[in-house]
Amino acid sequence: MKKHNFSAGPSILPASVIQKAADGVLNYNGIDLSIIEISHRSAEFIEVMENARSLALELLELEGKGYTALFLQGGASTQFLAVTYNLLESKAGYLNTGTWSAKALKEAQHYGEIIELASSKDANFNYIPKNILVPANLDYMHLTSNNTIFGTQFKEFPKSTAPLVCDMSSDIFSRTLDFTQFDLIYAGAQKNMGPAGTTLVVVKDEILGKVSRHIPSMLDYQVHISKDSMFNTPPVFPVFVSMLTLEWLKDLGGIPAIEKVNNDKANLLYNEIDRNPLFKGFVPNSEDRSMMNATFTLTQDNLKDTFDQMWKEAGINGLNGHRSVGGYRASMYNALPLESVATLVNVMKHLETKA
Repeated sequence: MKKHNFSAGPSILPASVIQKAADGVLNYNGIDLSIIEISHRSAEFIEVMENARSLALELLELEGKGYTALFLQGGASTQFLAVTYNLLESKAGYLNTGTWSAKALKEAQHYGEIIELASSKDANFNYIPKNILVPANLDYMHLTSNNTIFGTQFKEFPKSTAPLVCDMSSDIFSRTLDFTQFDLIYAGAQKNMGPAGTTLVVVKDEILGKVSRHIPSMLDYQVHISKDSMFNTPPVFPVFVSMLTLEWLKDLGGIPAIEKVNNDKANLLYNEIDRNPLFKGFVPNSEDRSMMNATFTLTQDNLKDTFDQMWKEAGINGLNGHRSVGGYRASMYNALPLESVATLVNVMKHLETKA
């Protein structure tokens, strides 16, 4: 029996997607070749790439609205640099709400004036800053929608006259939003979309081509757009599995359908964290809590060994918190079933009877 996988990433994938991916590795669509050995220039893979890109725009409701979807290499960390190369002419604003937004800010500082518009570092990133003042003369504003390590999430996004850039690596396709408010979205695949190895970039075409600097070809969004996301050999297998995952999500009913499931999972776990005196949430304000990554600790340290043994015996994987926070982190990405969260909650309740 497969374990209940709360890993923060690479993370759980739908069972049906894993089966289809395995079939494709053995024999893709009956062509007597594996998906991982066919040419990326073949008609078979070109169809995969086009379908994956189209599905991304369809699910985000951005079709026909002037956006292009790309599947690139280098992870979200490479996009920290690519965003800067493509959009930063003189000055940009960054919201610092966790480890990954801090890394993005650090990369950008090498190439222009970067303003830290707001930060929650003063409380070890356990809240989302409010009432953010955004200057009018920015080339773009950057934020991270969901903070995997600390368990916070933007529920509303600051308004700006500048293009809004968002790292959605850990909550892409998980909730309904007006995605037209973003001019550029990027997301590593390995949490809600596929295995590690590819990164989705969705960019509004009209914001490109406005910087005076030379952009290296591998970082130039316009180059990748002109080559239909195949400027260089693409990460064939991660794109294939991402396509399968997006098809799975579409068949479920798209983002609105999975949002309901995600809300049910998050509510079930947070209700137990708040009810059970043996646990305390890392994020004090419920409106700032991530629906994807619930972070919490024990209120009695002497119960740690007992609790750890209990959840491992229950077939739970990946529950340990990041070293920056400690405690526990339950990552509840799209493919995690409600039954897995119920199993964790039952272990927490059982611990209460032993204390």
